Amino acid sequence: MSIVHVMRVTRFEISRSRRWPQMAQAMLSAVLLLALAGCSSAITKLETWEGSPATAVNAATLKAPGAIHVSRVNGRSMTNYLMDDLALDYALLPGENQVVFTYKTIWAKTGVVQNGESKVHVIESEPQVVRFEAAPNETYRFEFDKPESRRQAEEMIPKFSAAVVGGQWPDLGSIVKLVARRQRFGSADAYA
Repeated sequence: MSIVHVMRVTRFEISRSRRWPQMAQAMLSAVLLLALAGCSSAITKLETWEGSPATAVNAATLKAPGAIHVSRVNGRSMTNYLMDDLALDYALLPGENQVVFTYKTIWAKTGVVQNGESKVHVIESEPQVVRFEAAPNETYRFEFDKPESRRQAEEMIPKFSAAVVGGQWPDLGSIVKLVARRQRFGSADAYA
């Protein structure tokens, strides 16, 4: 064994010991990221009923994109989260369902904003209600026009409407529109 060999081993162990804090920090960051991702995916399907009804095993799913905020389902208030634009799935019991929702989108402001002023334009619709018959184990989604600019969004809001569509074939979803009565109303409390 030569002195060169001993120096290489010593240098390797010393350099490896310097990397330990960096490796521990990287591992901790990875674990926290995985835990956060796991928590966010665990809350994306919300039950819209209380108790344990027998038909819950065949629950339908309503997929709501981030721009749609569901406030009530069948008179039951839905949970608010810290982030407004979460895409959530709602588990619905088969049969008649009533969903109260609003459309909300944000657009960045151009130019300089004053101290304390919001950096975004918030465009939000009045609460809307849609009623539809949910089939067991079926998946439904909201269908609505998506604006490409803030100006389009502002023009669309007074006449905004959305439908709940579903079907076995996702590409035929717009053909398999459900009979849904849409109503405008001033307060979601009217449907509590």
